[in-house]
Amino acid sequence: MQLGMVGLGRMGANMTRRLMRGGHSLVVSDLSADAVKQLGTEGATGSSSLQDLVAKLTPPRTVWIMVPAGAATEATVQKLAQHLQSGDAIIDGGNSYFKDDVRRSKELQGKGIDYIDVGTSGGVWGLERGYCMMIGGPDQAVQRLDPIFRTLAPGRGDIPRTPGREKLGGTAEDGYIHCGPSGSGHFVKMVHNGIEYGIMQAYAEGFDIFKNATSKELPEEIRYDLNLPDIAEVWRRGSVVSSWLLDLTAMALAENPTLSEYEGYVQDSGEGRWTIQAALEEAVPVDVLSAALFVRFRSRQQHTFAEKMLSAMRQKFGGHIESGANKGK
Repeated sequence: MQLGMVGLGRMGANMTRRLMRGGHSLVVSDLSADAVKQLGTEGATGSSSLQDLVAKLTPPRTVWIMVPAGAATEATVQKLAQHLQSGDAIIDGGNSYFKDDVRRSKELQGKGIDYIDVGTSGGVWGLERGYCMMIGGPDQAVQRLDPIFRTLAPGRGDIPRTPGREKLGGTAEDGYIHCGPSGSGHFVKMVHNGIEYGIMQAYAEGFDIFKNATSKELPEEIRYDLNLPDIAEVWRRGSVVSSWLLDLTAMALAENPTLSEYEGYVQDSGEGRWTIQAALEEAVPVDVLSAALFVRFRSRQQHTFAEKMLSAMRQKFGGHIESGANKGK
């Protein structure tokens, strides 16, 4: 299929590469002319503007947006809508707020343009591993674009099948699902990221306990000088707490057990806050998720080894660089 890709950052560029490897034709756009030029050398068709990108697509056109959530996404959607026509589609693959998706979908319906929200997880590893996708939008449009989603998804790989799954069907085992109408994809991804905060926080606090097991405030007979890289590694093998996040933690600790290159200033990208807001609206208690979010706020004032671990995990899976960090401590 032919697809337009707007935004060639860490994920957009690699998604473009994965799609081209899968035989799709890509027209690309980015604020950086160098980024467009680079993808052009790899087989994509470059464009000089959003209008130029749309002109190089054959109807029915589909444009995937991978730009920062908020104002940047809003401006891009509005500009594209000026040049697209009935039957075309816009895909927002960033981390937009799901209520914004609902509004944009209604606005574009009047022009006959389909709006599809795709919560995308995979980070900087997605080129090889594939991208887990949670999709919201009109049935017909999502079905038409299935070849795009199938190419980006991880596929079944060697993950053991869940007992009973053979009776359920669908695409979940391939790494992508159509969650429902507009906004539902980003809603599921939002809660996914809220859960991610909690899992990361649990690992971080546990290893902080290990790090401080040598405290002079403890009786000498229960002071333990523990090997953190070894603990992370052994937990990867047969433990009930094994996960990809633990894999990345083990990688970071093997590189530097003290994580001295991280200050521990931990950003939140918005989804954690939105998850808590959704919980408030639904009157659902989320003790762990809210506590994990508040720790990230605290990390910008004081830093512990746990916060260094959070920073390390974020850098490993998403390439997130600490903001305001004083490197080299």
